Amino acid sequence: MATNILFVKNMVCHRCILAVKDILLDLSLAFDYVDIGEIHLPEGLTREQHQLLGTSLQKIGLELIDNRMHGLVEKIKQLVLMKARKEIGEREHKMKLSVFLSEQLHHEYTYLSSFFSSVEGRTIENYFIDQRIEKVKELLVYNEMTLSEIAFEMDYSSVAHLSNQFKKICGLTPSHFKRVGTNKRKLLDQI
Repeated sequence: MATNILFVKNMVCHRCILAVKDILLDLSLAFDYVDIGEIHLPEGLTREQHQLLGTSLQKIGLELIDNRMHGLVEKIKQLVLMKARKEIGEREHKMKLSVFLSEQLHHEYTYLSSFFSSVEGRTIENYFIDQRIEKVKELLVYNEMTLSEIAFEMDYSSVAHLSNQFKKICGLTPSHFKRVGTNKRKLLDQI
């Protein structure tokens, strides 16, 4: 049986999956399963069902993506986010980003990279760095790890490398950011 897949923008966590499932149940829409960025349906939706679902998702900050090209960009973003936040298996974590994305999406990395850049106006690597820095900000705000431990946890070659990249992206040193706190953090869907 063929499944229909709807792509959803801004789904970044397990809570998003639960919220989407709740919406589908509230609208009495049958679904096979919901994954980050995807709703797998046993059959297509009517135009009215599609509009109702879209409206309901927008109320919680999510968005249906009608175009397969944008669906690929969202899938790239989700995979990059998972890799940057280390929410993948050990085998995938050890892979280079390019190999990981190619393997997951079944496309050559050069295609994925140029496609992503043409749609987003920045490279996959820049997006990956931004995601890593956001995770570093999160760890700094939690104040449970030293900068050295954070550098090790986030696979930076040294504290100096982390500090330089952090300052280049944020305009602040990690220690200054730590003093300023959550005011400078961004929501994941705004990166």
